Amino acid sequence: MGCSVRMILSHLDLLTWLRQETQLKRMILAIVFLALFVDHMLLSVVVPILPSYLYSISEAATTAPGNSLNLTLNPTTNQPLILDSTFAPLNRTPPLPSDPTWVLKFPESNCTYTHGHLDEVNIKVGLVLASKSTIQLIINPFTGPLCNRIGYHIPMCAGFCILVFATTLFAFSSSFILLLLARSVQGVGGSCLSVAGMGVLAEAYKDNEERGRAMGISFTGLALGLMGAPFGSLMFQFVGKMAPFLVLAVIALLAGGLHALIFKTSMVQTKEKKGTPLLTLLKDPYIVIAAGAICLATLVIATIETALPVWMMKTMCASKWQLGAVFLADSISYLIASNIFGHVSQKYSAGWLCACIGMSLAGMATICFGFSKNIYHVFVLNACVGFSVGVVDSSIMPLMGNLVDLRHVPAYSTVYAIADVAICIGFSVGPAVTGPIVASIGFPWLMALIGTVNIIFAPLCLFLYNPPRQDEHLVILKKKENGSS
Repeated sequence: MGCSVRMILSHLDLLTWLRQETQLKRMILAIVFLALFVDHMLLSVVVPILPSYLYSISEAATTAPGNSLNLTLNPTTNQPLILDSTFAPLNRTPPLPSDPTWVLKFPESNCTYTHGHLDEVNIKVGLVLASKSTIQLIINPFTGPLCNRIGYHIPMCAGFCILVFATTLFAFSSSFILLLLARSVQGVGGSCLSVAGMGVLAEAYKDNEERGRAMGISFTGLALGLMGAPFGSLMFQFVGKMAPFLVLAVIALLAGGLHALIFKTSMVQTKEKKGTPLLTLLKDPYIVIAAGAICLATLVIATIETALPVWMMKTMCASKWQLGAVFLADSISYLIASNIFGHVSQKYSAGWLCACIGMSLAGMATICFGFSKNIYHVFVLNACVGFSVGVVDSSIMPLMGNLVDLRHVPAYSTVYAIADVAICIGFSVGPAVTGPIVASIGFPWLMALIGTVNIIFAPLCLFLYNPPRQDEHLVILKKKENGSS
């Protein structure tokens, strides 16, 4: 069947047309768009699912035969149901216990189903969310040099295959350990897709303005992927846990098939591309500032995604679909910001200014989360955060490619490996520390801390204005590397 389809496409000369140089750049952009979409869709789709699902697992684990009272949540109303009660008929919900220490462990909560298990769930959610970025953080330093050696297309193809496996594993996971494993496997595939994807875009689009526009479009896929949270919450509540993951597995399979179909084996790079070493790039203060901006902006998103759902369950009695619906705002606002500022920041060489303003706004919006009282407040603040982080990402990512062009020997996979490491640090540190910090000082103080750090770092982006060309010792290094090749 596959061979016959391929013969039909060849007969129509569609593949030949798509592989022409003028169309190939568009296909590269489309495939990178799909890669970022699937990876971030899977990244965010678990955010509203994990708290409720791990909570139900935790409750089931504490339920033992003979217990006089065991609690769980009604899957449609999120109201407490008392199961296996020996004091009431099965078709009737008995009254809740009068013990105030059982009903409310959190004085700020009006929700009768909240109790100590939510703190444990918060820590587990953080560990699962952090595992993907932690693995990706380990893999990235190897992915960049690998792309320099063999090109971008084999790592991207491998990334799609790994993502299909991880998504399927998510669908059939029924324990905390399996969820942790699935998330970790996703980190390997995400490393291949993000580093190779950003590298191949920078390689295909040499002009600064054109590169900024292309990366802005690719970030549209990232922004649409962040809509995985509302998608996941709706599917989880009305269809079931497996449904969203199986849909994503099919999308990843189709995207990987398109990539394999368009890019022939002959396009694989066989000669290693010479570029500035990773450690040399890490010593460049301008690249460090750019990576720091990406890291701290990502830290805002990662912390909010980890802590906010449980906070809403405790203080706002949020249902399953509401846990994801509030993240629709930051997805849409990120989409708008990335499409506007990816082009504008490069056209007017104002990436430094956009990043500074974006980090300041993100910091102020994050601090305000501690004062939110209802879902509408959270929705507005999420929109502000999404827009601000979209401004930072779409301004800094093209700027990192420009810094390599200006100050180093261009080999884009290495510098975008650094950018992806920065993102991974944000997505690993944020979820990992959120649970313990919330348990010790509370959600409002955590948000104030993260927001303040972003505001303090924002002025450093001003140093990215008109960075000087490479230093004399880098010129010598470049000549040596060109001479040895």
